[in-house]
Amino acid sequence: MDRRLQSVRRAAFGVLGLVLLASGPWVGWWTIVPLVLAAGLFRLADASLERCEYPEYTMFAAWFGSQIIIAVSVALTGGATAATLSWLAIPVVTLSARFSLRGIVIGVAGTLVLLLAVAFGVNAQEVLHDPPLVLAPGGLIVAIAMLSTALMRSDVEHRTEAVIDPLTGMLNRKALASRVPELSQQAAVSGQPIGVIVGDLDRFKQINDLHGHLAGDAVLTDVADLLRNSLRAFDLVYRLGGEEFLVLLPGSGPEQTRALAERLREAIESTPLRGGHRVTMSFGVSGSRAGEPFDYETELALADAALYEAKRAGRNAVRAAERDSVPASA
Repeated sequence: MDRRLQSVRRAAFGVLGLVLLASGPWVGWWTIVPLVLAAGLFRLADASLERCEYPEYTMFAAWFGSQIIIAVSVALTGGATAATLSWLAIPVVTLSARFSLRGIVIGVAGTLVLLLAVAFGVNAQEVLHDPPLVLAPGGLIVAIAMLSTALMRSDVEHRTEAVIDPLTGMLNRKALASRVPELSQQAAVSGQPIGVIVGDLDRFKQINDLHGHLAGDAVLTDVADLLRNSLRAFDLVYRLGGEEFLVLLPGSGPEQTRALAERLREAIESTPLRGGHRVTMSFGVSGSRAGEPFDYETELALADAALYEAKRAGRNAVRAAERDSVPASA
């Protein structure tokens, strides 16, 4: 979602910049500097998201940093009587698009604290004499947070129904179709590699035949949980269909990708599932290298071929793709 906001955020910064330039004769031209600082914070956060183990913390730090910059600027231009005090509500609109309910609550609470600090730190007597100076922008901040959260939850629910596999809770092929072009563009711009892992449960049909489809569904759900818990926050895992899964790893080179596939194999082999079932999984590994373009169809075909080799080698194995050829079935 943050990627969807990037272009709109830049446009919003442009609008605010024009307003500050037009207001320069009255509030001073220096107000452009804090806006540039806020834009720089988000630029740094955007550049580091794919490398962070907890990208949500990085983005929240940039978000709250921009609120602090707005608060300081408002304090220097009049505090509670400044026309720009209501600008503290602008970043609140984006909270629900990026963070969970806990993040929204923390963000709104932090914004209200900044609002009170600016108002009472600069204009305490005026605020006590005229409380609406604080009550009006405070109500605006809370109301915007409530409305945007309700709208975002509705949007997420509808999108979830379309792109989430109802059994495992994993992303499906429709979600994959929209993500692949973004990854290709990301690799072209950043030059970072993208790892591809295709995994398939070994002899899964036997579980359905011997224990029933309910047992098979429970196994698929447990395996999906194991895969998710073994991946980083920004790694992407999809259920391609049946017992086959796909993992896309932004920023992961060939050795890292193979090592992760091996950890996934070991986790599944060593973990008993519901009903006492134990399963194994075979993996095929491929992916682009640093500085190379990412061609999803080619890498998927290579990973599929490597998966076939893992199955042929006895299953419960990881095989890396041969880079000198692409299967004819691609």
